[in-house]
Amino acid sequence: MNRTELPILAESVPPTWKLERLKHTVHIVVEKATGADQSLPYIGMEHVESWTGKILGMAETMDDSMANICRPGDVLFGKLRPYLAKVVMSEGTYRCTPEFLVLRAYRYQPTFLRYLLLSNAFIDLVNSSTYGVKMPRASWDFIGEIRVPVPPADAQRSISSFLDHETAKLDQLVEKKQRLIELLQEKRQALITQAVTKGLDPNVPMKDSGIPWLGEVPAHWEIAKTSRVAISIQTGPFGSQLHTEDYVDDGIPVINPSHLVDGDIVPDPTCAVSPVTKQRLIRHELMSGDIVFARRGEIGRCALVTEAEQGFLCGTGCFRLRLDSQIVNPAFVVLLFSTPWMRDWLLIESVGSTMDNLNTQILSSTPLLIPPLTEQHRIVQRVSEISEAIRQATKKLEQQAVLLSEYRQALITAAVTGKIDVRQYSSDHAEVVSQ
Repeated sequence: MNRTELPILAESVPPTWKLERLKHTVHIVVEKATGADQSLPYIGMEHVESWTGKILGMAETMDDSMANICRPGDVLFGKLRPYLAKVVMSEGTYRCTPEFLVLRAYRYQPTFLRYLLLSNAFIDLVNSSTYGVKMPRASWDFIGEIRVPVPPADAQRSISSFLDHETAKLDQLVEKKQRLIELLQEKRQALITQAVTKGLDPNVPMKDSGIPWLGEVPAHWEIAKTSRVAISIQTGPFGSQLHTEDYVDDGIPVINPSHLVDGDIVPDPTCAVSPVTKQRLIRHELMSGDIVFARRGEIGRCALVTEAEQGFLCGTGCFRLRLDSQIVNPAFVVLLFSTPWMRDWLLIESVGSTMDNLNTQILSSTPLLIPPLTEQHRIVQRVSEISEAIRQATKKLEQQAVLLSEYRQALITAAVTGKIDVRQYSSDHAEVVSQ
């Protein structure tokens, strides 16, 4: 590879800057952890936040015979896709997963190097070179050849100080947006719980529910076991009835617990069967108005079957609950099962030593609150209106957070490639500090 063919981060840089191959500005360090190092904290991919370089935590104990040692000032770069944007500067002596390249700068300040490797331009360039199908990764042979900007030491300090200040402000704004989203979700859950356990009329007479952690409920509501309002509770097919070889691509979806997402059914095209197999398992067919429950794992996870999912099959890890629509609105029952008090009840009643499990007996005996049917419809409608308003507000906040994050990345790229002059910021900042 001659000089003109080298991958390059920036076609032009300020006159006082240089363009050099990355391997001529840093050392790649491979220092294997030995027995004496096993007590050192461990940094894995999961401990580093993408695009920010923040350490979210470390493992105090981790058995990794291939772990490397990183030392203060070393910069770790995730070489697996999609973890290329995981870049962190070590502040101590730690063990780390070998899926990080450990880079020790000698022509860069570590903070500047971290920002350089976090820039969109660098990540995109490395991403274009990844190889492998199952776990695409980047090669140091390519990364080391990238021609990167090398500013003078004082410019590196100025850029690092500028980016530290500006990204901190942007990160705070993103965190505020994320906290508002969390508060909206908490508010939504509180409103749902209030509506399906206390009703919409705050002045209605109340009675003791007989369930200690639920308290009072409207006096005119019934409390009955699920079995009283159920037409059937059907367990999904046993493993002996549905084998791996029965699955086909783009067939009739089979719904398992992993396909129940936030109250919706999200089918997987690869988890499907042919019409012949469906006919053999027809007793597990789903109809509009059915409720699909996860039998294990996250207790209480369920979703309403709509017309879009009619004809799908209930999978091995699920139950299908079919209700008497003359007594209950299935959408109301789904809301009931989403409340904390209901999940607490199911958790207490669940069985299993290593993983919580439900069975048809537990589900049959689960107590349900049953308002008059017309009132159930009104509650479902009101919750739907509230949820839509919160969904729109959440979507707007998420878009704002994305724009802030994109601006943050663009700012980093512009600064480390010399597209913006940060000297005025450094001068103003120095005056403020000296006052």
